[in-house]
Amino acid sequence: MLDTDRLCDRIERLDADVRAFIAEPGRRERLRAEGIEAAERAARRPEGADEPPLYGVAVGVKDIIRVDGLPTRAGSEVPAEALHGPQAVVVDRLRAAGALVAGKTVTAEFAVLAPGPTRNPHNLEHSPGGSSSGSAAAVAAGMVELAIGTQTVGSVIRPAAFCGVVGYKPTHGRIPVAGVIDNAPTLDTVGAFAPDVAGVARAAAVLCDGWREAAAYDRPPVLGVPDGPYLRRAEDEALAAFERQVERLADAGFPVRRAPFMADYDEIVRQQFLVNRYEVARTHADWFPRYEQHYRAETAAAIREGHDVTRADYEGALRHRYEFRARLSHTMDEAGVDLWITPAAPGPAPRGIATTGSSIMNLPWSYAGAPALTVPADRSAGGLPLGLQITAAPGADEYLIARGAGIEGAVAG
Repeated sequence: MLDTDRLCDRIERLDADVRAFIAEPGRRERLRAEGIEAAERAARRPEGADEPPLYGVAVGVKDIIRVDGLPTRAGSEVPAEALHGPQAVVVDRLRAAGALVAGKTVTAEFAVLAPGPTRNPHNLEHSPGGSSSGSAAAVAAGMVELAIGTQTVGSVIRPAAFCGVVGYKPTHGRIPVAGVIDNAPTLDTVGAFAPDVAGVARAAAVLCDGWREAAAYDRPPVLGVPDGPYLRRAEDEALAAFERQVERLADAGFPVRRAPFMADYDEIVRQQFLVNRYEVARTHADWFPRYEQHYRAETAAAIREGHDVTRADYEGALRHRYEFRARLSHTMDEAGVDLWITPAAPGPAPRGIATTGSSIMNLPWSYAGAPALTVPADRSAGGLPLGLQITAAPGADEYLIARGAGIEGAVAG
């Protein structure tokens, strides 16, 4: 069973610098009580019954995800009572699986753009990414072995890459979002962070609807590199590291194919922006008029941009998204690609915490609702982590994670 005092000591010691968690004055007492309750439930299990799959695992939960007994502030000065609601389904599943909520982790305001105070554990002068900054940093710093975040564009994969941990963004809709404050519902996805692929696999089996054990495979997956303007959005250092990773994978026996894809990347970015901003504005349609003075400038600007998107443009963007999702799967079939591999971010974590970095390398996969995984794969010249992003066709989460473990081992170095 989890030693709650040791957990709290660790958080208090490490979080003074990293600032991944929301301050909680009664954390130690709450966790002691919850730990006792969990132990009592375990003692009542029928003889021979298995332990719950996440028994005793301490989990950080992004502060747009509602947890009974803890306020939800969403990184904002908007009054907490305005944001109150029932506990999120994902937290119900965590607790039913035996996990303990270590606390709420820092988020960019309303999971949009305005960053929180979290710093990158690898170098405190650099960003941890966002918007799930606290969740990624809490795992990277060794405070918890599992954390939950959300991704609308790049808010799981990017911070995981910046912080040198594994991040998993499921197929859109695989984990229920009930009880999570919306950003853009067409794109919002609950995801997970862990030190390795095995850790996110353990969580995925509990959190995802209809999870199935992966089948045995008789050949390595064919890895696709999407040649074209999308890949050129990465910085030179990230592209050079990516080519080294491709070589390692080929040397390990993974077939690699380069396939033209997303020649119209600028248009994909434009259409995704229309969906995102239109829905952000609608999410805040009640709160923003009442609490505008409490919103940070970046969030307010995103909402106002959404007010300028017409219904006709939004509906056109939804049709474009549906067509792009179909094109993604069709291109994979036509090229004989099982998984796409790409840099997880344009480069290493930027200096300073005034920005969470660019999500441009994550955008198309989130737009399509496809599942994505990032694994630590390299280091920048400055010693910061660089991640490899692995993406499957929508719905192929079990395949992605099963094959991701082998890719993780091949690129680790």
